[in-house]
Amino acid sequence: MFKPTEDFAKQLDQNDELSRYKDEFYLNEGQIYMDGNSLGLLSKRAEKSLLDVLDAWKIHGIDGWTKGEHPWFYLSEHLGERVAQLVGAKAKEVVVTGSTTTNLHQLVSTFYQPEGNRTKILADELNFPSDIYALKSQLKLHGLDPNEHLIRVKSRDGRTLNEEDLIEAMTDEVALVILPTVLYRSGQLLNIERITKAAQERGIKIGWDACHSIGTIPHDFHDLGVDFAYWCHYKYVNSGPGGVAGLFVHEKHFGTEPGLAGWFGSDKTKQFDMEHDFTPSESAGAFQIGTPHLLSVAPLIGSLELFEEAGINAIRQKSLRATEYLMYLVNEFLSDFNFTVGNPTDDARRGGHVCLEHAEAASICKALKANGVVPDFRAPNVIRLAPVAFYVSYQDVYKTVKIIKDIMENEIYKQYKNERDVIA
Repeated sequence: MFKPTEDFAKQLDQNDELSRYKDEFYLNEGQIYMDGNSLGLLSKRAEKSLLDVLDAWKIHGIDGWTKGEHPWFYLSEHLGERVAQLVGAKAKEVVVTGSTTTNLHQLVSTFYQPEGNRTKILADELNFPSDIYALKSQLKLHGLDPNEHLIRVKSRDGRTLNEEDLIEAMTDEVALVILPTVLYRSGQLLNIERITKAAQERGIKIGWDACHSIGTIPHDFHDLGVDFAYWCHYKYVNSGPGGVAGLFVHEKHFGTEPGLAGWFGSDKTKQFDMEHDFTPSESAGAFQIGTPHLLSVAPLIGSLELFEEAGINAIRQKSLRATEYLMYLVNEFLSDFNFTVGNPTDDARRGGHVCLEHAEAASICKALKANGVVPDFRAPNVIRLAPVAFYVSYQDVYKTVKIIKDIMENEIYKQYKNERDVIA
């Protein structure tokens, strides 16, 4: 199906319906950006929407809360309606707010209700550390010992999770399940439908961390009956560093009082009554806490235009094709250099990035950056490469693998220490 030539890569680009979007993004000349799974690039439309919000502040001052093209008072909810298409939700089930970990704290404080024997939270040993920090602190707030009440399901191979093991761990002692849709190191995509159903059958609420899937994988959170989910927008959704995050709460939970109540979770018609009795919104908006960070929300306005035009299904198809092509080229050109593909190769189990494992991963990443490719290192031995559908071409993928081959053949990586920098 693939051929190991640059002409073939050019042919793939000619047939790529999303190739026109590359011009929408700011790319450094001569650089191949393969780190969009960690921080997406700035698009021209995101830049414009940020400047538009600045102009609204300049022109309207405090009246910007209710005037202008995007009145700030309603912006978090309106953007939630637009993000809903990316996670398979109803419009009122999503709100743009907070940060990933703040939203996790909010949702766990709301839906973790230990009672009787059901006191444990089920997670996994491969999850992103921030999620685990939050879960441990939530248990401590309930006076519970994380060593006893946080279950971290073991990985059989150190890179992926076995779904049977996850389901088997859903005992009658479990009150809540928190899992990643896609594992941040290996890129394994979990079977969200199967795991959610298993939790529901056991009377356990389940929440999903969608940070490494939103913007590159379609979801069906509403139809699957997922209780809640949370994510960032600064990876595949390209909303900018520290961009405001998002959360989903299924409509079956509307009316549930947030564990962490805050002014901006109020019913909009009541918010400025200034009453000391909280009247939560009848939507996911109830789970907001503080005033929206407008200048961190603003780039998302323009970024979402690209998703609305391209469609998440077309994005997923290109992502699958590009990661498959990348793995093919690794096999063709790098088989003599002790690389291992650590991500699942099956389309239904693979996220948006390829996980290359190598004993010299840190030094190889440094050599790649010095040679015009921006990769991502994750300890202890992972090189993450993300051919993001909007701005990474098939020729970029081809050139990346050829550069890695040159780095290995000429031992260029030996010029660099095999240890992470302060930020990997």
